[in-house]
Amino acid sequence: MSFTILYHSLFIQAASGPNVFTYFAQSNFAGKVVILILGLFSIVAWTVMLGKYLDLSKLRSQNQRYERLLSRESHLIALDPERPGKGAGPYYNIIREALEAFHRYGGDFGNADPHRAALRMGHVENALQRSVAEQILRYEAKMVVLGSIVTGAPFLGLLGTVWGVMDAFGGMAGAGSASLQSLAPGVSGALLTTVAGLIVAIPSVFGYNYLLQQTKISVVELENFASTAADRIELEAQATANS
Repeated sequence: MSFTILYHSLFIQAASGPNVFTYFAQSNFAGKVVILILGLFSIVAWTVMLGKYLDLSKLRSQNQRYERLLSRESHLIALDPERPGKGAGPYYNIIREALEAFHRYGGDFGNADPHRAALRMGHVENALQRSVAEQILRYEAKMVVLGSIVTGAPFLGLLGTVWGVMDAFGGMAGAGSASLQSLAPGVSGALLTTVAGLIVAIPSVFGYNYLLQQTKISVVELENFASTAADRIELEAQATANS
């Protein structure tokens, strides 16, 4: 009952004076197309922002869970290189790539040859760098789409406004009248595209900056984890070879 009353009050208010729907009706064809495109952009932007936030939260949770698992392991190099513990996510993939490289290029623990140990660690570090680069691409996925919407939405709205104003002045010149009443509807309809562009861009830029900051933090944590893993593998290999 209350919803019906609210609906009727909004309908009466919309019918009593100019509103967004009125301005949309007063827009030219290009303006209507621009507004519809911006509406699609808004849906895409919110979908990407929500999906990216959930992806980053999931990856961070997986990393924290696997890091706790590794902290309970006394010997990292003793783990199965194909399945280094129960886990998933970027940290898990990094350890798997590092252990596979360690065992592939002479992971014989009893060999104390410094040259061979240094060569083996070089292969491990290269594997870590490749794995980190792959995971960074995973972290940065979909950010280009969101950044493009942030940059392009205001310009697309401005294009609709300029086009609408141009049509309004052109129609006024063709009609031979220069009254404000004949010009105002076209201009108000044209300005709606700029408003729509800003409505799309403003929340998108806040979401983009937040997600970009979270991505940078995650990348730094990823690089630090890879460096720590390389140190741990090297120290454990040296300790095993000297024992």
